[in-house]
Amino acid sequence: MAGILAWFWNERFWLPHNVTWADLKNTEEATFPQAEDLYLAFPLAFCLFMVRLIFERFVAKPCAIALNIQANGPQIAQPNAILEKVFTAITKHPDEKRLEGLSKQLDWDVRSIQRWFRQRCNQEKPSTLRKFCESMWRFSFSLYVFTYGVRFLKKTPWLWNTRHCWYNYPYQPLTTDLHYYYILELSFYWSLMFSQFTDIKRKDFGIMFLHHLVAIFLISFSYVNNMARVGTLVLCLHDSADALLEAAKMANYAKFQKICDLLFVMFAMVFITTRLGIFPLWVLHTTLFESWEIVGPYPSWWVFNLLLLLIQGLNCFWSYLIVKIACKAISKGKVSKDDRSDIESSSDEEDSEPPGKNPHTSTTTNGTSGTNGYLLTGSCSVDD
Repeated sequence: MAGILAWFWNERFWLPHNVTWADLKNTEEATFPQAEDLYLAFPLAFCLFMVRLIFERFVAKPCAIALNIQANGPQIAQPNAILEKVFTAITKHPDEKRLEGLSKQLDWDVRSIQRWFRQRCNQEKPSTLRKFCESMWRFSFSLYVFTYGVRFLKKTPWLWNTRHCWYNYPYQPLTTDLHYYYILELSFYWSLMFSQFTDIKRKDFGIMFLHHLVAIFLISFSYVNNMARVGTLVLCLHDSADALLEAAKMANYAKFQKICDLLFVMFAMVFITTRLGIFPLWVLHTTLFESWEIVGPYPSWWVFNLLLLLIQGLNCFWSYLIVKIACKAISKGKVSKDDRSDIESSSDEEDSEPPGKNPHTSTTTNGTSGTNGYLLTGSCSVDD
């Protein structure tokens, strides 16, 4: 084990040439990031999760009820043993041949059977109340952490001149504010890693899981080798659009459509500007070129920049989805489904007509489509 630890913490990988871990030990004059500090993130992540439960129960839920958001889930499908067996044991999306067979067996028309399967699928979808509570928690935390980051960074020299991220590197002391900011962000991502398995399920689960892993690794990695200054720029920049997204989703759940439209447009503008403009031209420029000029490359420098480029790849992917949905909405003037998530239908999306041979009422939809947040429609609809 000692050999493995010695290999893992090899100074020639983590630190610039002629720098050792002994040089970065805490002294009375200066405090530097220590790897063991990262353990603080685990109890804090648990505390954040508990705070979230309390917040959703005693703050978000009363707010939702005050906005007339009910806990009613989707319409319950009429009990039917044959269809239930097909749904649970064979397929949730029967093809045309199977639908015709079920129609003959049950003496139902095909459309009624299709409606039953839609309603049965929607029974497993979360209620609007639950989605509102989740979004309100994320909005509140995102707004707090972004506000804290801005207030902290505006007092630092590296916000105004990114070359200060590398002057005297790695002998840059760790301030209390920087330490708090870093550990809080790391704790939040750890809490998301665990809560993701109990939160609302989305089609982009794998992508978000990868994003959380990369974020945790990047935060931890940059803390250990004291690239925390440029790390704060990355964190604050990526936090800038989150509150707008969650606010737009809350407005959609509360059926404030015009507010939702405005917030989503603001979110899209901020997201694309920061992720495709400022991040590569400002942050990647300093990590790739200014750091090369001032400090020079070393093994962990390459890993750090590769992680940032991976994050940028994810930014491009999500920006593509936003633009794609916006273009569809503008051209069609109607709801456009986001590729990132399932459609999350509410109870009024399904016909309340009982199954029968000759239904005359057409199925209606409420014009919402779900994403992990990024959704635009003819009149923007942001759902989760």
